Amino acid sequence: MSIEIVVKYFPALTEEQIDQFKLLEALYQDWNLKINVVSRKDIDELYLRHVLHSLGIAKIQQFSSGSQVLDVGTGGGFPGIPLAILFPETQFTLVDSIGKKIKVVDEVIKGLGITNVISINSRVEEIKGQFDFIISRAVAAMPTFTHWVKGKIKKESTHQMRNGILYLKGGDLSEELKGYRNAQIFELTDYFEEDFFDTKKVVYLPLKYKV
Repeated sequence: MSIEIVVKYFPALTEEQIDQFKLLEALYQDWNLKINVVSRKDIDELYLRHVLHSLGIAKIQQFSSGSQVLDVGTGGGFPGIPLAILFPETQFTLVDSIGKKIKVVDEVIKGLGITNVISINSRVEEIKGQFDFIISRAVAAMPTFTHWVKGKIKKESTHQMRNGILYLKGGDLSEELKGYRNAQIFELTDYFEEDFFDTKKVVYLPLKYKV
């Protein structure tokens, strides 16, 4: 699966963005040989399983210029790095408690030459400041995740959707989300036709989530 799958769903990309997305594969293949952050199978399907999956968040919410987004448990840089390429005017903070993963993130950021990303090797509970949106890819069950990020979402919203959490998850979420009455679930099959997305979702939880 090549860069073409990204261009297929995001046809308005600039030449610079396309070049950055092309470069991603070489950077991850190189760094994955030194520090394993992406499985062997997934590295061969990087654009489908990591890049396009990350960009599923952009189908739900376009981030505005000057807004701030926190990526919790970013691992090798997903979903934060693909979204940072797509939204160069938005500031992304990528956090992971595992140092070797943040090292890969740093090297990929440097290789891409993007300036709207900072990375922090830390637990999210220790991160200072507040953000418009908090994004992540299935790092914990929602009750645990909301506990980790409590107090880190700005109250004043500048987007059409109220500030909150945008969470990439898969499978049946009815049990996990039964306590969150205003959670919204977006099926990624509504946006992408590939079989990989059959069970993939974006969960949106606005700031004032009711338990």
